[in-house]
Amino acid sequence: MSEYRLQRVENMVREIISEMIMKGSVKDPRISSLVSISKVEISKDLSFARIYISGFEGENKIKSAVDGLNSAAGFIQRNLGKHMHTRMTPKLKFIFDDSIKDGFEMTRKIDALEISPEEPEDNPAETSDDND
Repeated sequence: MSEYRLQRVENMVREIISEMIMKGSVKDPRISSLVSISKVEISKDLSFARIYISGFEGENKIKSAVDGLNSAAGFIQRNLGKHMHTRMTPKLKFIFDDSIKDGFEMTRKIDALEISPEEPEDNPAETSDDND
């Protein structure tokens, strides 16, 4: 399968599952509409999909939402099969992704650094001695 087609399928899976989460189609109380899909990886034969979940809530709530999504994976997979017109619907595995938290932490560390503007260095080639 071409990489372009695989990316299109990944985007389609992301859109369908995101829409299901936002509309509340998955009736698990652990799943909040504030969780988001950060990344989707599908195998080349479309038999398996890893869906990375992140969000702005606490880490425990996101992990709980991931557990809820994994327990509803069969329901979500069935709905994916109805919307996707492919021969095979991938088996879904939801994974906690803390990359947003890591990004915020890295930004905080960069902001904490006090970087002074660079002072021009004296270049010995540009200075001339009057000892000629």
